[in-house]
Amino acid sequence: MWTILRDRITTRTTTTMPCSFLAQFHSFPPLRSALFEPSPPPSPHHHRHHRHRHLPPPLSSGFSGGGWSPAIRSFCSTSGCERRAMAGRLESCSSDPSSVSYLTQREAAEIDEELMGPLGFSVDQLMVQWLNVNVMCWQVYKASAYKRVLAICGPGNNGGDGLVAARHLFHFGYKPYICYPKRTPKPLYTGLVTQLESLRVPFLSVEDLPPDLSTEYDILLDAVFGFSFHGAARPPFDDILRRLVGMRKSDQTNKKSPVIVSIDIPSGWHVEEGDISGEGIKPDMLVSLTAPKLCAKQFHGPHHFLGGRFVPPPIAEKYNLRLPPYPGASMCVHIGKAPQVDISAMRENYISPEFHEEEVDADPIKQFHKWFEEAVAAGLREANAMALSTAGKDGKPSSRMVLLKGVDEDCFVWYTNYESQKGRQLSENPWASLLFYWESLNRQVRVEGSVEKVSNEESEKYFHSRPHGSQIGAIVSKQSSIVPGRQVLHQQYRELEEKFSNVNLIPKPEHWGGYRLKPELIEFWQGQQSRLHDRLQYRPQEIDGRRVWKIVRLAP
Repeated sequence: MWTILRDRITTRTTTTMPCSFLAQFHSFPPLRSALFEPSPPPSPHHHRHHRHRHLPPPLSSGFSGGGWSPAIRSFCSTSGCERRAMAGRLESCSSDPSSVSYLTQREAAEIDEELMGPLGFSVDQLMVQWLNVNVMCWQVYKASAYKRVLAICGPGNNGGDGLVAARHLFHFGYKPYICYPKRTPKPLYTGLVTQLESLRVPFLSVEDLPPDLSTEYDILLDAVFGFSFHGAARPPFDDILRRLVGMRKSDQTNKKSPVIVSIDIPSGWHVEEGDISGEGIKPDMLVSLTAPKLCAKQFHGPHHFLGGRFVPPPIAEKYNLRLPPYPGASMCVHIGKAPQVDISAMRENYISPEFHEEEVDADPIKQFHKWFEEAVAAGLREANAMALSTAGKDGKPSSRMVLLKGVDEDCFVWYTNYESQKGRQLSENPWASLLFYWESLNRQVRVEGSVEKVSNEESEKYFHSRPHGSQIGAIVSKQSSIVPGRQVLHQQYRELEEKFSNVNLIPKPEHWGGYRLKPELIEFWQGQQSRLHDRLQYRPQEIDGRRVWKIVRLAP
């Protein structure tokens, strides 16, 4: 992308970029003509026909923040899912292909020229996109299962995208290799090569590649040709593309095959007509840049991402662009229908340090503190979240997530409404279990034991340490009771907010307070490869009148 790069790249770009979202092969006509058998570009009439046939009506409002039109709001459903469902941690958009704009080749080129010309964008400003694209790749194809990556880089800007992607993936824990047979001598690209060499990322010649790519790699990053590609590829890329296509065909014989990730368009596809022969690359993931190209309508893989959260209103209005809203602070969005998931095939091969008996603390509370501090240090969101399971006198269990609010010498403490379902069950059966799950560390901690209420003084102290709004919320919520609608809660909240507006100390409700669980069992679980997980369990026993903890290993 960004055709004007050919004029600016040597003067406005340094050789040590923090991250890169590079242009497509379109920027280098001398190189392109040396590598391809050229074919004439589509006629202006052809482009106008495509624009009017494929592009939807203009937006009624701008593209930033809450300015999206109702039509665009209805395009996306922003439901976050875990990666383990292969839609994982993605804010996905469900739509038919007509819900988003698709660009012709000419429109894509014109947009690049305007971005890098009168609108004042520099390469540096647009490069940050590739970090976000790689985050999406990481979320879908975890390094624990897809560690070995081969980035196949062409001689133009699409190849530069591949170099940048490989650099980020290295830092994300992957093991990248790069095949870059036709290197570009411009400073930006030589700088990227230097950065990768400093990371000791191997560069492979075409001759170094194994005959069967599926035997050595888990991900193949297709960064060969961009949207300016015409005609037939020349050596050595023609052979590489044939091998990619042939590898996918061999997968039909139940042979394991790497996933293919293509940048902007699958290499070898016509930018508008797609896989004309029907024999081209069939990528598993397509990453469109700025806006999808017309060929993307033929993409039927499970993951289509768009990276282009920088399109200014003048561009959107001029080209009648309809683009999906980006979730939260993400610079990428998953577009198209969510992939179908085979739940029975979902699995993770955990890679963790081994967990040995001689390494753990004799006191399970101290061992818990150690793991908890490591979870906090790892930046996990709400590391104190735990599943609390209770059962009443009928023996029927129920679970919910609550927040741990303290661990003293031998107890775990949390706070809640005593009249809630869990409060009623604990009054009938004062036993419960806790479960902490720290996914990115492959760790769980199970705790079982007896439960009692904390003192009223302790509950008072914690209640008044909470934010003002949380205190009012605790009074408003008659937890687990039926309410006629959310507006009732808001109305009661506003009334109490006004009532306590000039009150320094809001009285704690009598029905609100803390519980303390005294453990009779604590188990530490560390995920391992091939399901040979580590499970070390602590149980108390009396020795010479003292309560001590016995540690045993359980089969996974």
